[in-house]
Amino acid sequence: MEDNIIHINVTDRDGSVQNIEIPTDVNMSLMELLKAWDYNILATCGGMALCATCHIQVLRGAENLNEPGDMELDMLDTLPDVTDQSRLACQLRLGNENDNLSIQIEGSLADNLS
Repeated sequence: MEDNIIHINVTDRDGSVQNIEIPTDVNMSLMELLKAWDYNILATCGGMALCATCHIQVLRGAENLNEPGDMELDMLDTLPDVTDQSRLACQLRLGNENDNLSIQIEGSLADNLS
């Protein structure tokens, strides 16, 4: 692994899987990084943990992520399809310890608009 570059396995809503390289030294959330990779994430609230339009499932590597805060947990509690692996991508800042993280982007865009 190159310094400050990690690999993330991303499963999109349509089931397509892509392994992307993400820099860890740009001070961006996972949501912002996914948007930069042209994933269709609304991020309606701009990363404030107020809308859940960046809902993901962490398939592998959750043990290396920061614990969810109260605001994130409160927002996740409003979702009908929440699981123990649910997180909001806007609340995740990644470091070198997150190499080989595997996530799935959740919900349809229509669901996010309702």
